[in-house]
Amino acid sequence: MSTPSQRRIVVTGAAGGIGRAVAWQLAGQGVALSLLDRDADGLAVTADGVASAGGPAPLLLAGDIADRASVADALSAAAAEGPLDGLVSTAGLLEPAGLTVTSEAAWQRHLAVNATGVFHLLQEGAPRLRDGAAIVVVSSNAARVPRLNMLAYAASKAAASALTRCAGLELAARGIRCNVVEPGSTDTPMLRELWADPETGPARTIGGDPEAFRVGIPLGRIGAPDDVAGVVCFLLSDAARQVTLQQV
Repeated sequence: MSTPSQRRIVVTGAAGGIGRAVAWQLAGQGVALSLLDRDADGLAVTADGVASAGGPAPLLLAGDIADRASVADALSAAAAEGPLDGLVSTAGLLEPAGLTVTSEAAWQRHLAVNATGVFHLLQEGAPRLRDGAAIVVVSSNAARVPRLNMLAYAASKAAASALTRCAGLELAARGIRCNVVEPGSTDTPMLRELWADPETGPARTIGGDPEAFRVGIPLGRIGAPDDVAGVVCFLLSDAARQVTLQQV
């Protein structure tokens, strides 16, 4: 049970990757967390890390962001003690394929998770947020930069970025801030699945690939989930009280 002074935030996609890193950083700030993911085992691992970070025991919500009823039930449970202070969307799906081989089913899966899932979270979550709360959606830099063999992913992430900013215009009247974080290559299972060779994958990612229309990374390192989580936590905080409708 949270105390009146604790911030109460929902994180989707919290079973691993960026979502897990966000949860652990917020736990270190004493935030009361509700964690949503389809992967119950992964959520349990995240919960162990929350305890190690000194945070209160999180509410674990096994559910599918693509299913509106599942999202509604999860948010009702998260908001049982009163309005929420924030929503973080990190759940995502990537199945590499180009224009001629992307199936209708794969296209719909990407939209269902990466775009409609965000729509469900914002539409069901907004009435359960307090005035002055914050929303952060983790999209991708693929939303603005063309990528070979990432057609459905890029399109769905572009939709997520756009709908978040449009929602932010409406919610600004309540002082609710909506921002988008669009990471580049980040060391998560999703990125590693793209590497044909795990040994050379990091160097090829950093160096870039002109044939794939992929620029390199000038800093010479692949981002860590904690790097992205730090930006998310800033945007959730009062330090970003004047920041909204941004794509970082």
